[in-house]
Amino acid sequence: MIFNITQKQLQQLYEIDDYLWLEETIKLLKTKNLENLDIDNLIEELESLGRSELNKVRSLFKQIIIHILLLEYWQEEYERNYRHWQGEIIAFRDDLNNSLTKTLKNKLVQELDNIYDVAVKIVSTKTGLSKNVFPENCPYSLEQLLDDNWYPEK
Repeated sequence: MIFNITQKQLQQLYEIDDYLWLEETIKLLKTKNLENLDIDNLIEELESLGRSELNKVRSLFKQIIIHILLLEYWQEEYERNYRHWQGEIIAFRDDLNNSLTKTLKNKLVQELDNIYDVAVKIVSTKTGLSKNVFPENCPYSLEQLLDDNWYPEK
């Protein structure tokens, strides 16, 4: 525990122990000791946190789409795997719904077609199905993909 840490000391601490830096930064914020904040590294950490959260929800969203596509299009493996795929969808939806904010949800709407394209490439590679089998644009809405009770019709 460091008392009366200066901005310079905090900057040096960031290079040595970023977790302790975080603890000290939180203390400064809680006590409104803003003049000693290491603003540059704080901005860097906040930007990194934002990127990490966005990457996490993108990844979960992509996994939902992948498993929805497997359910709808991979007929050869359907009987053997559909319960597994549905279980995966439930888990990914739960994780995603627990992580989504309004802003992150809006970002997913903006990136839906790009995420869908990557999911199609993955499913095509995994199944051997031609990319032409899948619709060119994502046929699912964000609401459908997040809805715990929605699955594509067979």
